[in-house]
Amino acid sequence: MTSGMTRDLDEPARNELGQLVQRTARMLRRANLSELEPYGLSPHQSRALGVVSRHGADGSLRLSTVAEHLDIAPRSATEVIDALEERGLVRRTPDPADRRAVLISLTDDGRALRRRLDRARARRSDEVFGALTTKEQQVLRDLLVRVLDHGRVAGD
Repeated sequence: MTSGMTRDLDEPARNELGQLVQRTARMLRRANLSELEPYGLSPHQSRALGVVSRHGADGSLRLSTVAEHLDIAPRSATEVIDALEERGLVRRTPDPADRRAVLISLTDDGRALRRRLDRARARRSDEVFGALTTKEQQVLRDLLVRVLDHGRVAGD
């Protein structure tokens, strides 16, 4: 343990902590997959739908920005957006500022699906984290943000 902010846990306790986080993540991932299944969406498509919903509300989201937010290659982002466009969930429009670029936005169907997925995710969070008080949930959230931020600083 190199950080002065860490507690002196013995090795078995540190291993258990990592395993508990992994098991929780797997549980959430399985629940997420089961929520996506009725809609025929992959996790990548769901994440892309979320990015377009959060960052493309004004209709000015470029494909390269989608790729950045998803941390994938632009070619991969193109494939994900193609699949969403084929399903009528997003649309491409020419960028008036750069005729070589296109802008990505949600369709009405895409917005409706995003709302359904968000509600399902909130219900799942209530079920999973319902064993914790509101204060404990906030503490857990803050701790996880701190761990993730530390991971980014440490080289992720």
